[in-house]
Amino acid sequence: MSDDTLVFLGTAPFALPSLRMLLDRGFDLAGIITRPDRPAGRGKKITFPPVKETALEYNLDIFQPRSKAELLGIIKELRPKIMVSVAYGMILPAEALMVPQLGAINVHPSLLPAYRGAAPIQRALLAGEKSTGVSIFFMSPGMDDGDIILQEKIGIGSGETFGVLYDRLAVLGAEKLYEALELVMEGKAARLAQDDDLATFAPPLSREDERIVWSKGAPEIANQIRALDPYPGAYTIFRGKRLKIWKVDPEKREGSGSPAAPGTICRVEKDYFTVATTGGSLRVLELQPEGKKRMAVEDFLKGNRLEAGENFE
Repeated sequence: MSDDTLVFLGTAPFALPSLRMLLDRGFDLAGIITRPDRPAGRGKKITFPPVKETALEYNLDIFQPRSKAELLGIIKELRPKIMVSVAYGMILPAEALMVPQLGAINVHPSLLPAYRGAAPIQRALLAGEKSTGVSIFFMSPGMDDGDIILQEKIGIGSGETFGVLYDRLAVLGAEKLYEALELVMEGKAARLAQDDDLATFAPPLSREDERIVWSKGAPEIANQIRALDPYPGAYTIFRGKRLKIWKVDPEKREGSGSPAAPGTICRVEKDYFTVATTGGSLRVLELQPEGKKRMAVEDFLKGNRLEAGENFE
């Protein structure tokens, strides 16, 4: 528990374990800053950010600035001794970082300086990384390049999806945030400068990242599919419509290639079918036709006849 006032900035679900940790540990929260409400879904209904929903449950003071100038004014008015940002969604103005007496710290889901940017978890999965982690660091005007307080490394499961890894790192981030806050408040926090020469970057996913390119290798496509699960999903075109592929299992084959052209359906069984890639085949186990729900291939095949030799685009 701290006598120091704290301002928390966060928007996405990743921030919720950290916010709940601060509340459970009795930190004095001067205010919660989150992104503005946005329309969502087919009906474009105005939806609260997840952090706002939790803050309302605890009757916390909530601020939703629409510009950096408004954000700076709020922070100056609240005058926190320490500021914590977790998945807020906006780069803070340099002047705002100077307001808190003990500094501004951030929880980032990568082992910095690797994967600086907006999509570190998905980019790590796309790259087939075997491990990742969280970094707690002092914020600076640059993008995720401030001095590191502490880090924690974890392994990535061979079939682990973005959703599962996201949740694990969110919980780990909250645990490490508490450790870092204790160090900061005791004046014992490390300031380990990042090596910019080792930096890699994690830009937001694009539309191109979502479409499966069957001429890639089976492991690469499998990584893409799990990196986009549960959203936005990796898709292919089949019979003129989008078909999302949710779960696959690469089939090991001798030699460097598949016997059929990439994207060709090679074999159809009761509960799976295989698709050729450049370098092996993928056994498809779960998918989602356009306009329908996610389903097992076994259920899909009950109402859809597939033939070996057909192609995905």
